[in-house]
Amino acid sequence: MHINAITSQSSSLEEINRILRGQLQWMLFLRVVLYTLLLGVSFFLGNPEYNAIVLPKHLFILLILTVYLTSIGSAILLAGMQSHLRTFAFCQNLLDTFFASLLVYFTGASQSIFSTVFFFPIISGGLITPRKGGLIAAAAATLQYATILGLEYNFYYPSYFSLYNFVPVHSISFCLEHISVKGLTFFLAALLSTMFGNRLKKTEAALSSTIRSYDELAILYKQIFDNINTGIITLNADDIITSANEATGHITGYHPSFLIGKKISALFPSLRLRTEASRLSDDLVKNDGTQIRIGYSISRLPQSEHPLPEARKAQILDENKKLVTLRNIGEIEKLERQLRQREKMAAIGMMSAGIAHDFRNPLTAISGSAQVLAAEFSTDISEESQSNYELATIIVRESNRLIATIADFLKFARPENATKIWFSLGGCLNEVIQVCRANPSWPATCRITMQFDSNLDIWADERQFFTVFSHLINNAVAYCPADREEIIIAAHEQADNNGQAEMLIDISDNGPGIPQNLHEKIFEPFFTRRADGTGLGLAIVRQTIHEHQGTIKIGKSEAGGARFTISLPLP
Repeated sequence: MHINAITSQSSSLEEINRILRGQLQWMLFLRVVLYTLLLGVSFFLGNPEYNAIVLPKHLFILLILTVYLTSIGSAILLAGMQSHLRTFAFCQNLLDTFFASLLVYFTGASQSIFSTVFFFPIISGGLITPRKGGLIAAAAATLQYATILGLEYNFYYPSYFSLYNFVPVHSISFCLEHISVKGLTFFLAALLSTMFGNRLKKTEAALSSTIRSYDELAILYKQIFDNINTGIITLNADDIITSANEATGHITGYHPSFLIGKKISALFPSLRLRTEASRLSDDLVKNDGTQIRIGYSISRLPQSEHPLPEARKAQILDENKKLVTLRNIGEIEKLERQLRQREKMAAIGMMSAGIAHDFRNPLTAISGSAQVLAAEFSTDISEESQSNYELATIIVRESNRLIATIADFLKFARPENATKIWFSLGGCLNEVIQVCRANPSWPATCRITMQFDSNLDIWADERQFFTVFSHLINNAVAYCPADREEIIIAAHEQADNNGQAEMLIDISDNGPGIPQNLHEKIFEPFFTRRADGTGLGLAIVRQTIHEHQGTIKIGKSEAGGARFTISLPLP
């Protein structure tokens, strides 16, 4: 607080010195102008018909040169002066009263037509240095005028006065009367100029404070305007962008200075400007061509009350000004999807608990009984027994499929915590492939190629990744062309953008591939393109990989099919 006070006081002192310096420069300039005009008038009044005492030519030149040289020297001194400006102002006022005394003395003393020149240093002193300047100048002017009258009373005046009808003062009372009247007038002018000077000083101080407050407020508003995360665009009546903040540049990819002056519909044609609503959303194409999801609102700028008729006319034009706010809601919608996913998982969890309790045990009993019947019917070679054997086999197969579906429900709804260990990637995949080939529906023509070091290990939960690989391989085989099934599994270690080691595992096939618009959708629970699928396999895969702080992405394989790329961080 103390440092701020010192800084504010220093700033105020600099502002006062700046104003005082400017006033002194004006005073020096006006001095030159005033004496140039007065001496020009004196030269004009030198005509005998006016009977006015004027300076002789040599004194005229000497006085004007003195004023000019003194003013130039004072201006040079003022330019290099950093302090003591008030003392400099007092000295200049006293110098001006001396110049006025010289002019009055050499142009008729008590009969001079230029005695009012004394008011120049008095008024300027009262305005520039309000407290003492005017009074000091008035006192100096009074004393110097009294000195002039004293010299005139004692017959000390220039000899060329005799060329005019000059009658010197001859009584003390006349001198006192003139001194009293002039002195009273001088001090009255000093008091008035001091009063106006004080008021001017207060007004300047208030104005400076207001300007500083306005500048601070403008800087604060600019900082808020630029640092707020919401994009803000203002439009005029023709939908031309008049201002845009930094957040708008980050959202749209256009620099705010580029946006100003452009028609918003030319840059963002998808925005519905004629619809006033607090919550709109749309897909916006950025400057780099990428597409993002934005939420935006459009409102009219509030009208201000102006007393002037011209301002009211301008206000009519302001009615169509708009304020557009933008926000990237891609992450928000992603969070909403995740929330819906959690709600869906909670519902699945409750349902799977009931399914596990009510269906698993009866299905196990049905499957066991059907296996016993199938074993009995298989020993009888009669046609009826063979038919019964086939029906019992169907019961066993479908019961086992239902039991597997229930197991998938439980795995997805109640994921287990990952227990990470180092294990052989090749060994885990060999076990998966062995189990897959034991399935009677597995195609004998399927060829699986592993393109990685046989000693490569990964850091993960081996049992959970057995399930992940099983789902991905079975899913790949289902879409491969019949009798030409080909699956390629590649893996290698690398460092990510932050220098962290990670394992990349690619599982590719030669099937038709996955359309771009389904890259996210296929991981949603219950979405499937297979007639015999449950829509939970890939959802379980992504859930397990996310539990390992990894990612899974979809691309296109070299064989034209789909490629699933798993990225796992390594310790």
